[in-house]
Amino acid sequence: MFRSGVDQIWRKVSALALGQTNRTMELPISHKAKFELPEEIVKEFHQTTFCEDFHPNSERCSVFKTESQPTLFSVNLNKALDWLHSHDLPKPLEKEVCSIPVLLFVPDFSTDHLLFHYDGTLQSANLIRKFLDSFGEIIKRSKATVISPSFIPKSKQKEEQDLINRISQATAETSFIKFNFLRIGDFWSYAVKHDCSLLVTTKNYQADLAKVLFHFYKGKNWSDRLSFYMSV
Repeated sequence: MFRSGVDQIWRKVSALALGQTNRTMELPISHKAKFELPEEIVKEFHQTTFCEDFHPNSERCSVFKTESQPTLFSVNLNKALDWLHSHDLPKPLEKEVCSIPVLLFVPDFSTDHLLFHYDGTLQSANLIRKFLDSFGEIIKRSKATVISPSFIPKSKQKEEQDLINRISQATAETSFIKFNFLRIGDFWSYAVKHDCSLLVTTKNYQADLAKVLFHFYKGKNWSDRLSFYMSV
């Protein structure tokens, strides 16, 4: 009977130890693992807002409130291009599109001339508002251009006007134009032609952007000045 009691205790201890071992082995998956890109070229930021001297390759701005989850991923565009061209065909940047914004930046990163893409959806309006909340300290002296579709339903016109007003208040100069751009290449061409430095758009274009980067790198429409902020 005594032996049986000892065996029961031993089995319980063993089960507890095994459970603890299993929990120890359940390591958290890196947020960077969401990317097709090599983890070493993806940088995480945890700030809710960024300071004036922010650079996507820097650790500055740590004085601002931080979150446990990343609030932004930054990727060196040149290194992403090297990775893209190591494959026979273009690959998407993310394995699955996540809610965390991605900033594809050129070495000479600048917010001097922002190009906002508003497509008339609530998703588009929210990602622009999120950008303004995060980068408000940085873009006070920026020039902004807003592109929206030629036709916006009457139910969306107030949202569109409110968004334009908010961008105008956040930047030094704002212009608003109507174009029925349907492809990331259209925004690319406009941005290069008008010397824009940062395109703010939806992640819905992410796969197409990878194709444009893959096929047109260093072509006649290439710009070493243009970075990309993409969100959902």
